Amino acid sequence: MTKISIILRKAPYGSVDAPEAIRHALGGINDDMSVNLVFIGSGVNAARRNQDILGTNYLSVEDGIRDCIDMGVAVFAEAKSLDEEQISDTDLIEGVLRAGLNKIGEVLKTSDTVMIF
Repeated sequence: MTKISIILRKAPYGSVDAPEAIRHALGGINDDMSVNLVFIGSGVNAARRNQDILGTNYLSVEDGIRDCIDMGVAVFAEAKSLDEEQISDTDLIEGVLRAGLNKIGEVLKTSDTVMIF
């Protein structure tokens, strides 16, 4: 089985990066690939539960991330980035895994393809 990892480094709103990363993750899982979605840097804000998008023109990325998890995508948020963004484990969408750089390195090392957003 092909294994793909998708990294999101940018904040979830203000660009198309987060929705595109999620779209590619869902596409990969639908094509019977093993998919990892990895949030690093400002991208960890996508993993924050109960995102308030009222008054914006954005769709919530939270629903897409929940769909990824429900469909079998492994979703990781890098621990140091979570700490820097002041996101606790209880603030994370259920199913998102806090991971150190060593774990993320292992995930990326075993991937056939890595995409960066």
